[in-house]
Amino acid sequence: MADLPLLTAQDVLRRFSARELTIAVAESLTGGLLTAELIEPAGASTVVLGGVVAYSTELKATVLGVDRDLLTEHGPVHPEVARQLAENVRHALAVGGRAADVGIATTGVAGPEAQGGASVGTVFLGLADATSTSARELHLEGSRDEIRAATVAAAIAWLGEWTGEPTGE
Repeated sequence: MADLPLLTAQDVLRRFSARELTIAVAESLTGGLLTAELIEPAGASTVVLGGVVAYSTELKATVLGVDRDLLTEHGPVHPEVARQLAENVRHALAVGGRAADVGIATTGVAGPEAQGGASVGTVFLGLADATSTSARELHLEGSRDEIRAATVAAAIAWLGEWTGEPTGE
């Protein structure tokens, strides 16, 4: 994680606000921490539409439309699950018929035990906008809390990168 730029939620919100863009969040292993981090700064309501915590695998399918066959075959810790979470949350949290400009998603294993063949610290982030959807794989170490915090930091860094602005602020 040391190679990721240190961006704060405030940095991300400033960048999105300046471009009048919105964010929707789908979380699993982070359990609401990413949404909480993003809404901490004043003015977050102009950027963050909301977040969905789909901790249960079943909710990933029923609430956020992740393909059931994918979940059955690969489980919730998979790059395509992260992509589908990010894409689908954009539309699930549409306001006035307008999808969020960016969807960000977290799924993975924070521990204390492996899940569905994925080792502790295996995390996938998903990021979707109107033109593309992608996933990033992270291999994190530490306690459950440290893995979850590092996942939030990585998601915020990716949102910052997405804006295309230099990271040295």
